[in-house]
Amino acid sequence: MQKQFDSILNEIQPVDQNLAPKGQAHLDSLTKPLGSLGRLEELALKMFVAQGGNKPQLDPCRIYTVAGDHGVHEEGVSAYPQEVTRQMVLNFMNGGAGINVLARTVGAELFVVDAGSCDGDYPEHPNLIQRKIAPGTANLAKGPAMTREQCLKALLLGIELADRAHAEGVRTLGTGEMGIANTTPSTALFCAYLGLDPEPITGPGGGLDRNRLPSKVQIIRKGLAANAAAVESGDPVEILAALGGFEIATLAGLILGGARNGQMICVDGFISTAAYTAAAKICPAVAGYCVLSHASAEPGYTAVVEALGQQPLLHLGLRLGEGTGAACAMFLLRSGAAIFNEMATFADAGVSEAAK
Repeated sequence: MQKQFDSILNEIQPVDQNLAPKGQAHLDSLTKPLGSLGRLEELALKMFVAQGGNKPQLDPCRIYTVAGDHGVHEEGVSAYPQEVTRQMVLNFMNGGAGINVLARTVGAELFVVDAGSCDGDYPEHPNLIQRKIAPGTANLAKGPAMTREQCLKALLLGIELADRAHAEGVRTLGTGEMGIANTTPSTALFCAYLGLDPEPITGPGGGLDRNRLPSKVQIIRKGLAANAAAVESGDPVEILAALGGFEIATLAGLILGGARNGQMICVDGFISTAAYTAAAKICPAVAGYCVLSHASAEPGYTAVVEALGQQPLLHLGLRLGEGTGAACAMFLLRSGAAIFNEMATFADAGVSEAAK
């Protein structure tokens, strides 16, 4: 499994930044003041470069919402019972969740993936992929959440999902997740990967009472101490196995696979950004294919994106997860592509350019 994973990593190519001047020249030739469409131009250029200097295209687009449960839930780090993960997967299948609505609105296909939720199988559904690695992780506060083999299996599952989408013509992927208590492993991963302290970046997640936040901080510290050998190893896969979750590792694999395929990837909020951080530590080249969709309302997210040197697209106070922010960001990528492809140039329109 490790050899297979390493072979895939060797196939991920950094984007060719030598293409950027050609794309920028085209954007500058359009009938508008230079740079006047702001980050939409930035997105158009990023897509142009990531897609090999071809006309940028968003569609078809697909969101994978990956479910997994967490042993650390037993430490009281969430306001919700663990069975909500399973209940929400069924809600996704019934089309009633926020991600269902927003995916339909943006025109993105939605697949739900059970990578590691508790209990048994779900009823069959054409948009449900049942690939449970285990019924929830172990408690990271007491030791590794996953074995390395389990983590690699999740990473390879994510790569397989990206490849499946690529084979079906999907140009843009969106990451989404569902897992009660998953802000705890995500925060632990940010601390381990980025050298951040748990206290200022630990938030309420799905609504934990603020009086219980100090306890959540201590659980994260306990997890970092229990897995100190993995953290100190500097091995990003070992860190992901020790502190992550099945859905987080699967999304990290999805990002790696999407980058290998030259697909654009809209990274959702707090948990998906933990998956992006893991993927970027494993293979920094993924950054050229990814956009951080929105600024999570989790209080530590600002410090995280600063440490990553990234700037999220949207600031809407979102904190739902599921892929909802990724769906919203897809509108912006589609807009950036349309500007690049459909706006007239000064020469075409017979419009005078600004004096130089």
